[in-house]
Order: sequence, then C-alpha cells, then structure tokens
Amino acid sequence: MVQWGFIGCGAVTEKKSGPAFRKIEGSDVVAVMRRDGEKAKEYAQRHLIDRWYDNAEELIHDPGVNAVYIATPPGSHAAYAIEAMRAGKPVYVEKPMAATWAECREMNRVSEETGVPLFVAYYRRTLPYFLRVKQLISEGALGELSTVEIRFAIPPYQSDYDREHLPWRVKKELAGGGYFYDLASHQLDLLDFILGEITGAAGFTANIGGLYEVEDSLSAAFRFQKGMPGSGSWSFVAPPDSRTDKIVFTGRRGKLTCSTFMFTPIRLETSEGVKEYMEVNPENIQYYLIRSIVNYLDGNGTIPVSTGITAARTNRVMELISQGVGKE
Repeated sequence: MVQWGFIGCGAVTEKKSGPAFRKIEGSDVVAVMRRDGEKAKEYAQRHLIDRWYDNAEELIHDPGVNAVYIATPPGSHAAYAIEAMRAGKPVYVEKPMAATWAECREMNRVSEETGVPLFVAYYRRTLPYFLRVKQLISEGALGELSTVEIRFAIPPYQSDYDREHLPWRVKKELAGGGYFYDLASHQLDLLDFILGEITGAAGFTANIGGLYEVEDSLSAAFRFQKGMPGSGSWSFVAPPDSRTDKIVFTGRRGKLTCSTFMFTPIRLETSEGVKEYMEVNPENIQYYLIRSIVNYLDGNGTIPVSTGITAARTNRVMELISQGVGKE
C-alpha cells in the first residue's frame, strides 16, 4: 500500500490531484501538511485524513507515510523533495519541477544517489487528448514535420492588479519566473513528450504591463534533437477578446492544431480533408499519471512517463528562453 503524505494542500489538491490518490487501488492519503496548522487540520478533517502537520519535516518522518506529494510553490520543491528522498520516500512533485534548472539537477542527483524515485506532475503526458496528438504525428498523418508553433495569450488575472497581494505565481523567488513558468511549462513538456528533447533555445522577454516585476511577454525559438525548429510566443497581458491557446504542428502533408488548456477539438488538415478528434479527460485530471506512479511503486507497472529526468529538461528550456540565452 502506498501511503501518501501531502506537503501543501491548497487548491490543486481539491480536485485536480487529491481525490485521485484514493480512487486508485493500493493508494491512500494518511497525512497532510500546511504551514497554517488550522488550515491543514480543516483540510484533513474535511477529507477524512487521519493526521495533519504544520511542519514538513514531521510529515516526511511520519512512519506511516511512505511516499510524499509536494504541492507547494516551486521555490520550495527542491528542499522538500531532497529531504523526503534522503528519508527513503518516493516523491511526486508539482510542476514546474523547481524554481531553477540547478535545483532540478540537484534533485535528480539525490534521486540517483539514494535510489529513491522522483516523479513530476506533467500529467498531460497521460491524457487521451495528447496521446491522440502523439499517435497521429507518430503514425505519419502529417508526413515529415517541418515546424511547430506555440501561440498563447491571456489577459491579466484580477489579482495581478493588487500590488500589495500579488499571487505567488508572479514572484520569482517562489515561482522561478512569472506565468510563463507556470503555464508554458506544460506546453514545452508536451513538445518534449511528443517530438523529443529540445536541445537548443533562445528567447526575448519583456514586461509590458508593469503589473509585477517578472516578465509578462515572451518570444522564443528552439530546436529539437532531430534538427526540427520550433517557435513560441506568450502574452499574459493580452486584451480579453484575444485569448489564444494553440499549438500548430506543420508537416509536408498537412497540419495539426490542438490546445493545451482549453481542450478544443484536435484538428487535422490534409489533402484528404479535415478531421476533428475529441477525447474525454478524467474527473481528476492527474488520475492517470498518479495511477501509473502507484502501480510502479507497487511493482506492477513500467516507469511512469514524467520523471525528474524528463521534467528537468523543461526547466532548462524555460531558463534558456527567459534569460534570453541561446545554447546547444
């Protein structure tokens, strides 16, 4: 039985991830931690979880906890994950993996040193929607690919205007960067999953809106291991009527368009016509990835598709883009 302890039990654990841990055979949640002990207690009582803490070290060393889920801002991921792995407890950490690529490398070093597995919550790798995209491309529906483009634009959140209480996602020390780190990490990880490793990247960044200190607008170019180029643009200060969530794969036989967050129909356009595909997500969107992790830890499955090794590559690419550096 995999007996999970949660470090952090905020909004992401209410539906996206939390319930999945108990829907899977051989898995349970036995303890939670939050710095605000009263909030940890309220969460535990509401979800019928036996124990709660306001100190991460106590949860990690709880003898009833044998695996740790870290759902705190990225700035604390490395410290908590390293302590858990040194205690011999497998770790499942929210994305992005950490605030910096250096922290990711250290997490992977400790995982290798201790032999304790490390997984990262890039759950889109397991969703039927993106598995369909990967299948169509790998089966040659587009022929030989020539490029891929990410286009993403959203207006500011209302909380972005409250300078005294800005969300943690736009505080570099907590998030690693701005919304780019929070949202584009999913997109770049998907490209790694579908097309292979990105080996070179460069970017330009700007703060157009001035709502917070980190970047709110970015453009990037990158190249995959097999030589194919790609590009991306992100705006987090767009007007409401210009929302865009699109990835376009172009090949010699046609193009495929999908989204990352809106789950619009997958659109395949070739000389044979237009086909659209739609897939259904699980109620708790992290379910399939968590199930694969539980099965692996129980000795009943292959290694999950999102590990510290794959996730660190995404942090590296984001760092190259956000720092405006081109490197092979």
